[in-house]
Amino acid sequence: MRKLMAGCLAFVVCFGGSALRAAEQDIVDTAVGAGSFKTLVAAVQAAGLVETLKGKGPFTVFAPTDEAFAKLPAGTVETLLKPENKEKLAAILTYHVSPAAVKAQDVVKAATVKTVNGQRIDVSMTDGRVKVDQANIVKTDIGCTNGIIHVIDAVILPSGDSIPATADKAGTFKTLLAAAKAAGLVEALSAPGPLTVFAPTDEAFAKLPAGTVESLLKPENKGKLADILKYHVVSGRVYSDQALAAQNANTLLGTPVAIAVKDGVARVNNAKLLKTDLDASNGVIHVIDSVLLPAAPAKKAAAIAPAPAAVPVQYVRYPTHGGYVAQPAAGGCPNSRAVGMRYVRR
Repeated sequence: MRKLMAGCLAFVVCFGGSALRAAEQDIVDTAVGAGSFKTLVAAVQAAGLVETLKGKGPFTVFAPTDEAFAKLPAGTVETLLKPENKEKLAAILTYHVSPAAVKAQDVVKAATVKTVNGQRIDVSMTDGRVKVDQANIVKTDIGCTNGIIHVIDAVILPSGDSIPATADKAGTFKTLLAAAKAAGLVEALSAPGPLTVFAPTDEAFAKLPAGTVESLLKPENKGKLADILKYHVVSGRVYSDQALAAQNANTLLGTPVAIAVKDGVARVNNAKLLKTDLDASNGVIHVIDSVLLPAAPAKKAAAIAPAPAAVPVQYVRYPTHGGYVAQPAAGGCPNSRAVGMRYVRR
């Protein structure tokens, strides 16, 4: 811990000379004037983000130098600058932008940084150097009228895979993906979203009673399967710290799940969270060790109330009544009105 704090202090002191000065230009004009961000500026123009980054903000830009872009595989920049790749380029650039003014002293204290892209950048300290994802921060706190620029030595890339594609690459969600396909939900889980998925592993599905999965995968059980899977999905990109703070989350099924730390373990209902905050292009995945099963829908009382038991009757002659009366046989209910009996006249 002391080593980490010492590294953080050294980082801030090291870049003290680049501390915020009286800003005179916005982020875009500052980058243009620096002369070392030609590729970044060209990319911002191609992505149609100039007006955004000249806006009020505040923004923090982790700005890759021209040398950083040159490290990408040959032809990558040229491909990204093509009009047909505008959306992909914008997704990459907005991953370098935080919708807040985040100074160097704040960066070193953070585990992650929120981006305009929606995904989070990981912050770490290695050998006294602060990294955002795999890029080193080489200069900090360049003040602009609408935010801050921190210079980095590599282009950082957000996840470009959808939730199903991310799960497929992980290799431990084969049953979940088969279930999503059988329930007709793959397209929905691949849509822009964003969505949050509490994803049971193959081992989690294996814990269900024998034959359960095979039964759910049958076409006639498609609706039931879809309901179970929707109970694992929440609208929006909800990271683990946000989920734990909220303590519950409303699922696409319309029924909430409880999220809490129990006995030192983070859980969703009774399922353990094994791994959290796996970014996808359209959301985030949290890995759980059990399948979440929604409660069976409540039935109307009338539908589940047992029918009155049949009461055997016998007819007894009562001369004073001038006829017969139906009354319960031995062991039956003596209240004939309660069971719908009637007098029978001669």
